[in-house]
Amino acid sequence: MKQQYALFISWVIALVAMLGSLYFSEIQGFVPCTLCWYQRICMYPLVIILGIGSFQNDGNVKKIALPFSIIGLLISTWHYLEQKVPGFAEIKPCTQGVPCSSEYINGLGFITIPFLAGIAFLSISLILIFSKKDKEILK
Repeated sequence: MKQQYALFISWVIALVAMLGSLYFSEIQGFVPCTLCWYQRICMYPLVIILGIGSFQNDGNVKKIALPFSIIGLLISTWHYLEQKVPGFAEIKPCTQGVPCSSEYINGLGFITIPFLAGIAFLSISLILIFSKKDKEILK
């Protein structure tokens, strides 16, 4: 995949994920737990970083964006396991407010908010890893 398209598609994924998280919290009234906030901390900068990289067709932003997306993927995976695997729910990183094991949505028995965030982080990571730099045209 060409770098310019990869950056744009990654930006769109990050933007949709950010707007989705804002929809769930601001419109649906779902209070984010601690791990949700950590995932937001990783996703929201990607909207700016990938947007600038896409606009300027600057592949160097991959070096900045990939750590955010990989760390976000790890947090999403941990959060999803905490929701779905009983042994993980006993490990309590969330001590105040909404417990991280609570599920606001549960589509088809496995689609939760951390699952959706994890898919977004995974997609962004894979697109950035496998995108190829545009070849410069020799004049």
